[in-house]
Amino acid sequence: MDVNHCYLDGNADAVEFCPHDSFQHVLAASTYTLEEGDQPKRSGSISLFDVDAEVGRLQLTYRVETAGIFDIKWSPVGGDVVPFLAQADADGYLRIHRLECCVEGSETSGNFLKEYCYEHVSSSMCLCLDWNPSATSITVGLSDGSVSIISLTESQLSTVQEWKAHDFELWTASFDIHQPHLVYTGSDDCKFSCWDLRDSPSKLVFQNTKVHKMGVCCITKSPHDANILLTGSYDENLRIWDIRSISRPINESSICLGGGVWRIKHHPSTPVLILTACMHNGFGVVKIDGDKAELIETYQKHGSLAYGADWQRGEVHAEAKRKKSLVATCSFYDKLLRLWIPQADVYQ
Repeated sequence: MDVNHCYLDGNADAVEFCPHDSFQHVLAASTYTLEEGDQPKRSGSISLFDVDAEVGRLQLTYRVETAGIFDIKWSPVGGDVVPFLAQADADGYLRIHRLECCVEGSETSGNFLKEYCYEHVSSSMCLCLDWNPSATSITVGLSDGSVSIISLTESQLSTVQEWKAHDFELWTASFDIHQPHLVYTGSDDCKFSCWDLRDSPSKLVFQNTKVHKMGVCCITKSPHDANILLTGSYDENLRIWDIRSISRPINESSICLGGGVWRIKHHPSTPVLILTACMHNGFGVVKIDGDKAELIETYQKHGSLAYGADWQRGEVHAEAKRKKSLVATCSFYDKLLRLWIPQADVYQ
């Protein structure tokens, strides 16, 4: 069921609902636009929206111009009390923004972002990022195949580790939320790797070079099952991995989703549900039961590359007062942001 939509000021590549209590109505969206010419320029923006699905509200409350952005992520719940939004951009910077409430009686309403700190990570582009569970470190993947681990202490960022992890662009780098000394990486070189941060430089725990037939776009650990990890690839497959033997992960099964699996988002409260952004084939909701995966719903109302997707925390009352979950999705070239409610019964 469609709730609302709007167009952003640039090519849309990421949407993220704030997971923190009292801020779960806040939606961030980022853009990346390449202006070609003699001196190419990569520009971007971050927009904040106030969202209320029950009245169909999608209200822009704040926008800031930036360098071209490849990834954004809110700090996890359980870290700092104040939500932070991290950005990885084309100028090689990691920037941290602090979410603040506007002063009562001011000309603007809602929430806005204030730059908190930044680090020039590399002359290469920062393509992806992930927070560790305590919000004290961020992993950044770079266009030259390198990984950087950045620490956040008080109001300062500093690089504590960096190493060459892959041969080509590194599209995904994520912490193991149950064992945060482990970092998973995936790249255009088709390799899926795991690194142990307790060694310096980080020790390679495993590297799988045979399963993915094209580049690895996204890696995410299940927040509900410490033994399960998911990967998405340009080869259009979502794969389920058993990582109980961390040095020899087992690819239990896979499902072809008809488009490159660019982003994977676990449902915040229903363990079996996965939201996927499938590039040329829209968005999908996948149900995972053990080592079996089933595509239970697709969403095809975007006209361009499906890149950004997220679930809102909490529930909305939809038709017949049934509780449902709200989803935000965005597509690249048509600059479109949509809010919709999956029709599959997500609570079965």
